Amino acid sequence: MTKITNLADLRKIKETASDQTSARSEGRTRVIVGLGTCGIAAGARNVMQAIMEELQKRKIKDVSVETTGCIGMCQKEPLVDIIHEGQPRITYGNVKTDDAARIVSNHIVNGKILEDILVGRAE
Repeated sequence: MTKITNLADLRKIKETASDQTSARSEGRTRVIVGLGTCGIAAGARNVMQAIMEELQKRKIKDVSVETTGCIGMCQKEPLVDIIHEGQPRITYGNVKTDDAARIVSNHIVNGKILEDILVGRAE
């Protein structure tokens, strides 16, 4: 995983992310990572990078990776939403970089919700 230590590192990740997600922008599955101030402070940038690296490693192209600002659950940051077409929105909280591979393999690939980090379902 890439370590972010300065603005140049973040810009490089943004460029890489744009390249990686451009082919997936019309995906049937959306991954939304909270990158408000609270999310960033809690490590959301690294979580997002880990998710993108896992998608790239598995050569999964039909998933869009997006960001959002704070949604008011700062105590649960980093927050990650998964939206599969035609299914309820699933929100994971207190997500660690180690959870990225599990989110991709269990939820995105196999449709199994990770109950241990589940915050909620929105119909």
